Amino acid sequence: MLTMILQMTGATALYVAVTALLWYFWHKCDSHSLVQKLLVGLFYGVCSVASNHVGIDFGDMVLNVRDIGPLAAGLFFDPLSGLLSGLIGGIERFIIGEYFNIGSFTRVACSISTCLAGILAAVLHKWVYEGKRPSVVHCLFLGAEMEVFHMYAIFISNRDNMNMASYAVETCAPAMIVFTGIGLMACSLVVLLLSGSHQKVRLITPKKDTPIDVRFQRWLMIVVFSLFAFAFALNYSLHTRTAYENARDNLEFQSYQYQLTYQENGDLNALKKVLDDNNVSMDSIYLLVDAENRELLTSTGFEQGNIPATDEEIALTLEHADGDIFHARLRQYFDWECMCISVKLDGQYYLLIGTPNDIIYANRETQILETLFLLILIFTVLYLLTSVLVDRLVVRNLDKVNHSLARITDGHLNETVAVEASAEFTKLSGDINATVTALRGYIDATEKRMQEELKLAATIQEAALPRNFNLPSENIEIFALMTPARQVGGDFYDFFYIKRDLLALVIADVSGKGVPASLFMMRAKTAIKNYARNGQGPAKLLENVNNTLCEGNDADMFVTVWLGILDLKTGLMRCANAGHEYPVLMQSGNDYSLLKDKHGFVLAEYENIPMKEYEIRMNPGDRLFVYTDGVPEAVNESSEQYGTERMIKRLNSLKTASQEQLLNGMLEDIRQFAGDEEQFDDITMLGITYCARPDENPA
Repeated sequence: MLTMILQMTGATALYVAVTALLWYFWHKCDSHSLVQKLLVGLFYGVCSVASNHVGIDFGDMVLNVRDIGPLAAGLFFDPLSGLLSGLIGGIERFIIGEYFNIGSFTRVACSISTCLAGILAAVLHKWVYEGKRPSVVHCLFLGAEMEVFHMYAIFISNRDNMNMASYAVETCAPAMIVFTGIGLMACSLVVLLLSGSHQKVRLITPKKDTPIDVRFQRWLMIVVFSLFAFAFALNYSLHTRTAYENARDNLEFQSYQYQLTYQENGDLNALKKVLDDNNVSMDSIYLLVDAENRELLTSTGFEQGNIPATDEEIALTLEHADGDIFHARLRQYFDWECMCISVKLDGQYYLLIGTPNDIIYANRETQILETLFLLILIFTVLYLLTSVLVDRLVVRNLDKVNHSLARITDGHLNETVAVEASAEFTKLSGDINATVTALRGYIDATEKRMQEELKLAATIQEAALPRNFNLPSENIEIFALMTPARQVGGDFYDFFYIKRDLLALVIADVSGKGVPASLFMMRAKTAIKNYARNGQGPAKLLENVNNTLCEGNDADMFVTVWLGILDLKTGLMRCANAGHEYPVLMQSGNDYSLLKDKHGFVLAEYENIPMKEYEIRMNPGDRLFVYTDGVPEAVNESSEQYGTERMIKRLNSLKTASQEQLLNGMLEDIRQFAGDEEQFDDITMLGITYCARPDENPA
C-alpha cells in the first residue's frame, strides 16, 4: 500500500511539474497562436500515452492519473488543447487494449473517460468559466468526478462480467479518484502562483461580506449532499432487503423441494444423489443428519470436499428443524456467517441448508457501488448546472444593477439601469430609474432654489459694500473691487468717514466660503464700523472686534483684517494688521514694494489678544494697495501660483494709471494667468492715491 501511495504521488507530481513548465511560458504571452495551442495539447497527450504504458501495479490492476492531462490542458490553457490531449490519450488507450491486450478489460471505459475529460474541460473553459481559471476547490472536485465517471464506465461497459468489474473498481477507485482530484488541484495552485494571483480562502465570513452566489452554493452543497446521503441510504437499504428476501425465498424453496423429493419415495440414497447431481452447492452447503445416531450422513455444497460436521452443527440442525430462517457460523464454509434453514425429513433424518452472507450480498455490493457512482455523477451535474444558472440568471444581473447603482451614487444621475433578464429584474430596473428620475427632479429644483437664494444673498452682500468712490475730499483717489469664488464670498472691503478728515480703510478675509462666510463677514464689518465711530485707535478697535466675534462663534470661523485710519489733512495713517497680507506701498515716485508691517493674530480665535499699531506717512502722489490672499494664491492649469512677485511687477507696470484702471488691470492679468482654471478663492483689492496739495500736507 505504501509503495503504491509513493508511486501515485510521484506520477501526480510529474503532471504538476509539466503544468508548471508549460504555464511558465504560456502566461507570458498576451495571445496564443493555433500552433501553441496544438503543441500544449500534444504535450499533454504524450503524457497521457506515457501513463498508459507506465502505470502502477496494485492488486492485479494498473493504476494511473492519465485524465489529469486533458483536464489541465482544457481548463488552464485552451479548449482546443484539452480536446487534442483527450483524443490522443483516449484513442491510444483503446488501441493498446484492443490489439495488444494491455488492460483490455477496461479499454472501453478508460478510452471513453480520457476522451470525455478533454471534451468536458473544453466545454467548462468556454461556456462555464468563460476563459477564467477555475478555483482550487473546483479543480479538486472536477478531478475526482472525472474518475468517478471512469469507474462508472467500467460497470457500464462490462455488464457480462460484473464480478470482475466490481473487483476492478474496488481496487482502482480510491487511489485514482483521490490522486486525480489532488493532482488537478495542485496544478491549479501552481498556475495561480505563477500568475501572481492570490486567492484568500476564508472558511467563515460575515454574512454582509459573503457574496450571494457563495452562500447559495454552500446551501446547495448541503442540500445536494443531504439528498445524496438519503438516496444512497435508501438504495442501500432496498438492495439489502431485496438480497435478504431472495436468499430466504431460495432457502425455503430448496428445503421444500428436497423435503418433497424424500417424502415421495422415502429413499435417502435418492436424496443424496439429488443433492450431488444438482450441485447448486456452489452457493450453498447441505448437511444431512441422522438424529438417532447423531451423526453426519453427507456434507455437500463446496468444492473443498466433505468435512465432517461438528457436534455443534448437528445440534443446530436438530434445534432449528422448524423450517424457520436462522443465522449461524458453519465450519463447512470457512466458518463464515451463513443464513440457514433446517427441515425434518422424518423422525430420524434432518436436512440443513446454509448460504454465506458474502454470497447473499455479493450482488448488492456491486449494485450499491454502481449506484453510488451514478448518484455522485447525477448530483454533481445538478449542483454545477444549478450553480451556473444562478450565476447567469441572478448574480450577473445583480452585478449589473450594482454597477449602475455605483455610478448613480458617484453622481452620474443620467445613468440608466437596463437589466431586463426577467420580469423581476425589469421591474427592479424600472423602479430604480423612476426613483433616480424623481431624485434628479428634486435636486434640480433644490439647486434652482439655492441658486436663487445665493443670487439674493450676493445682491444683499454687494449692496453692503460701498460702491461710491467719489468722496467729498479731493485729497484722495480710491477704488475697490471684489470677485467672489462663489456667488457669495467671505472677503470684504470698506471705507467710511469717522470724522470730517478721518477716513477708515478696511480689507478683510473670512475663513470659508459661501453663505456662512458671508454672514460672518457682515457681522465683522458691522462690528468694525461701530467701534471705529467710537473714536478708538486701530489696535484697540481690532481688540474689541476680536472679543465681540469670539462670542457665539460656534462654527470656529475667523477673519484676517487690515485696518488703516488716514488723516486726509496731514497724510498720517495709523494702521493695524490682524493676520492679513502685507500691504503694498508706493512712495516718493518710486516703485510699489511690500510693507512688512507688524502682524497681530487673526480675529475670532481667542479673546483678549493684543494688537500692534503702526503709522505710515503718506505724501502727495503716494499710493497704497491692499488685497486678500486670493490675489497671490490664484493658480493656473499647471497648479502654478500667481505669486507676490508677479503681483508687484504688474502693479509697477500700472503705477501711473488711475486706481480704477490699476485694479481692473490687475484683475484682467490674474484671469489671463489662470486661464481655464476655476477660481477657488475670493479676489478682493483696494487701492488709494493720496492727492493733497503741498500746503495741505504739513511736514
